Amino acid sequence: MNKITDQSGEADTNGKFLSFSPERSLGSKINILLKASLSITVLTIWSVIMLLVASATLFRARRLYNEYLAKWLARFILWQWDIKVIVHRKNEIPQGQVIYISNHSSTIDIFAILSLGLVRCRYFLFGRLRRFIPLGIIATVMGTFFTFPQTQPEKRVRVFKNADRTLRRTGESVYLSPEGVRITTGSIGHFNKGAFHLATSLKVPIIPFYIHIPGHINPGSGIDAEPGTIHIHFEDPIPTDDWKLDDLIENKEKVRDLFLGYHKKYGSR
Repeated sequence: MNKITDQSGEADTNGKFLSFSPERSLGSKINILLKASLSITVLTIWSVIMLLVASATLFRARRLYNEYLAKWLARFILWQWDIKVIVHRKNEIPQGQVIYISNHSSTIDIFAILSLGLVRCRYFLFGRLRRFIPLGIIATVMGTFFTFPQTQPEKRVRVFKNADRTLRRTGESVYLSPEGVRITTGSIGHFNKGAFHLATSLKVPIIPFYIHIPGHINPGSGIDAEPGTIHIHFEDPIPTDDWKLDDLIENKEKVRDLFLGYHKKYGSR
């Protein structure tokens, strides 16, 4: 089983999911397709298990679904692809409600993030991914907020308003990527406003973390991942108790500047 090593100190549909690097040999492509088939089979079986467990617990044991069932599913998928995750933390994460954000450069990200088992945390996911039924079942059981593309701003606003109400009521934390889509150019992309609207409204700390996936193992928007090690670097919390909506864009860009710094520090390793 893949081991997560803790060292203290929204998804897109761009690209083709079954894309391969052009230099791949036929044997390599077959091996990857076999791994992908096993992953899909495991996801399908696990979605049924999660649905049965959720039904037996009247859908009221979200910590069980998110922090255990989803975590171990993600760790199995990473183990199957021979991908190790090492977590680096500067400080302990503040207790209570927080908003987690990260960069988003790969198909691998979703499994790396779920493998962390973030405490009392919900997630945002691009709604069209529900078309893959096993993933849709798992995400729904986990209480995921399903987003719409930028071309449907009114629907996006409704999703974020609902998330605000839900998080305010439950006191749960939440994860989302301000980039919104996988940025496969080796850079930090444009930041959307949703995460910063939530932070401004809820007045809770933002916990940024940078996911470094070495280029030689990163499949980008495809599935042809190579064995290797991912490093997740948790950075200092960003206080938001004095944030105002009038400063939304400025605060958003300040946080993006931090990620540009993380990218420069960690991304070339």
